[in-house]
Amino acid sequence: MMSHKLLLFTVMCISFRVAFSKHPTATRHYKFNIKMQNVTRLCQSKSIVTVNGQFPGPAITAREGDRVVVKVVNHVQYNLTIHWHGIRQLRSGWADGPAYITQCPIQTGQSYVYNFTIKGQRGTLFWHAHISWLRVTLYGPIIILPKRGVPYPFPKPHKEVPLLFGEWWKADTEKIINQAMQTGSAPNISDAYTINGFPGPSYNTCSAKDTFKLKVEPGKTYLLRLINAALNDELFFSVADHNLTVVEADAVYVKPFKTKIVLITPGQTTNVLLKTKNHHPNTTFLMAAKAYATGPAAFDNTTASAILQYHHRHHNSTMKLNKLPLLQPSLPIFNDTTFAFKFNDKIRSLGSSKFPSARVPQKVDRRFFFTVGLGLIPCPNGGNQTCQGPNNTMVAASVNNVSFVMPNTALLQAHFFNQSKGVYTTDFPANPPFKYNYTGNPPSNIMMKTGTKVVALPFNTTVELVLQDTSIIGAESHPLHLHGFNFFVLAQGNGNFDPSKDPARFNLADPAERNTVGVPSGGWVAIRFLADNPGVWFMHCHLEVHTSWGLKMAWVVMDGNRRNQKLPPPPADLPKC
Repeated sequence: MMSHKLLLFTVMCISFRVAFSKHPTATRHYKFNIKMQNVTRLCQSKSIVTVNGQFPGPAITAREGDRVVVKVVNHVQYNLTIHWHGIRQLRSGWADGPAYITQCPIQTGQSYVYNFTIKGQRGTLFWHAHISWLRVTLYGPIIILPKRGVPYPFPKPHKEVPLLFGEWWKADTEKIINQAMQTGSAPNISDAYTINGFPGPSYNTCSAKDTFKLKVEPGKTYLLRLINAALNDELFFSVADHNLTVVEADAVYVKPFKTKIVLITPGQTTNVLLKTKNHHPNTTFLMAAKAYATGPAAFDNTTASAILQYHHRHHNSTMKLNKLPLLQPSLPIFNDTTFAFKFNDKIRSLGSSKFPSARVPQKVDRRFFFTVGLGLIPCPNGGNQTCQGPNNTMVAASVNNVSFVMPNTALLQAHFFNQSKGVYTTDFPANPPFKYNYTGNPPSNIMMKTGTKVVALPFNTTVELVLQDTSIIGAESHPLHLHGFNFFVLAQGNGNFDPSKDPARFNLADPAERNTVGVPSGGWVAIRFLADNPGVWFMHCHLEVHTSWGLKMAWVVMDGNRRNQKLPPPPADLPKC
């Protein structure tokens, strides 16, 4: 006769198997062959770095809870890594991907297997190369579906369509950034923006055929998964004569709101619902993207476009559809900071019963105040080369006046094996080295220091961080991306942050939960996060030129006491430097 305890155990096991079978997890295997591919855009054929010959690259599709295994094989001349942007990488920091931060690059002819599990996330993210400027063509969507049987918190769309925004250079971008880093000058701007790899009809006679077309049916709802994979520009996006409903930002559901225009910075993703008209209109509609640019430097002032084309299943004449007039959307002026501020302020966590807002840390263990912006550093190589800045200096970027120097050994390896000496120091300043009017006239000395400095945090530290733009060289919006964590956007403001008044405005009820946030031009943003993920985590501006110039740093989160709070050892195939 079965005992009471054994019977209870058996019932629990059966119940567990039944519950588990309703929401099974899977292992998704992918192989990324990195190779060169000839692609023609803007009347010019060019050999670019691709994954599996595709541009943009293939989609990673998984469900919440799935394990993702991607074998990356490098067949090109460049060393490279792949970053899974926005994936939390809980205790899987070896798979995060930024070169010389969590791994050494995959060398030519070598391979590496990225292995991670998607925990507590669903929505749109993306993957991209994370070394030098190779992500200009190496990027693709990550689509995380909810667990089986769990619906979206909005009407089920008729169709889901990723729209990836990118930039296109006619020249070799690796030569462009290498030359800029040698001379201290700003790199050449891009020649075009792209939507799903195509610039659209506004550039030249060739680009008309280089146009992405989205065919839609009347009276349907479409989910557009917007991804800004552009290298150096924030973008406005709009669809002519259609409203968009924002339902998600950075793979977190938000309180839905309607807008005609979306602002999306490099590194951000935004899901919007597009409801098509109930009748077949006698026109086609442009979907357009152009720059939001606040800095003093030149920028790509072109407009990428795609076509939204209504299609009747019983309509036989596509010729007539192609000859319909094009209706263009109206976009803000390039430096409309007021629109940017108001748009970002509308993004709030959903906070529904099925998808409650994540817990915002109410108690703060460590407070940090980081200035971000541009400045000058001495010309490298002991002055043996000539730089274009005043007194033989070059433009650089920094956090708290420290322009980050990339190490020759990956920080995570140095941390894990207790070999940090000569690789990095843990004295990154918690506050600027000196106070001044950050958004007013710049100080007389705008020289920056250089170094490989990190902040070390005990496991489960709650962090409050204020990011303050500076007007040195020029005020500018900076999209800051934090690896390994989502954070809560408590507030933003213009001018200098006031620690005695501004915290009273912090939203601790339903703040946006993101992985990338725009530091307002001439302003500040306050965020909080819980350092519950052991490892080394990069934080940097997602304008690639600013990352190249040193606007980056890293957080080292120590192991916790329990076994499930420690970083496991590296995989056997981890690339060597």
